[in-house]
Amino acid sequence: MSSRLQELYGKEVVPELVKEFGYKNPMAVPKLAKIVLNVGLGEGASNVRLLDQCIVELGAITGQKGVITRAKKSIANFKLREGMPIGVRLTLRGHRMYEFLDRLVNVALARVADFRGISGKAFDGRGNYTLGLKDQLIFPEIAYDKVENVRGMNITMVTTARTDKEAMSLLRALGVPFQKRREETKETRA
Repeated sequence: MSSRLQELYGKEVVPELVKEFGYKNPMAVPKLAKIVLNVGLGEGASNVRLLDQCIVELGAITGQKGVITRAKKSIANFKLREGMPIGVRLTLRGHRMYEFLDRLVNVALARVADFRGISGKAFDGRGNYTLGLKDQLIFPEIAYDKVENVRGMNITMVTTARTDKEAMSLLRALGVPFQKRREETKETRA
């Protein structure tokens, strides 16, 4: 069973990227490897119930259970000891990854007020993109009245692209709404 985005990737995105970058081998075309969601909960060390609630919310959003992350070393200023729970992370691959990306792009980001696209500057130099969200309420799976704390999350889209330009073309072809650059908007006005 494949998702709508998986079929789009195979039928339209691969030929488009081959044409744009001139790949000789279809296996060299970049693809989405995984999507990693990370929620940091500084107060999670003192309140374990927050961690459980976060795991349930991430499970509702993605359909997969998250893993509790723990502190690697002690930091006295933050009253943090090694091994204390500090967040929740989740890695999506395959079918669930494409389903999540489809819902993120077409449903969740569309619910953001005054949305003009996501920044194209958050690439890491190796073809991976990280998006920061301020609250989990943009996902329709989260019941607004049951949320006690609004918390943000980082969503990292890991690709097999070698450059940021290739990764941006891949994500744009998959429907990720990047902001239009100033040069592009000036050209369309002229």
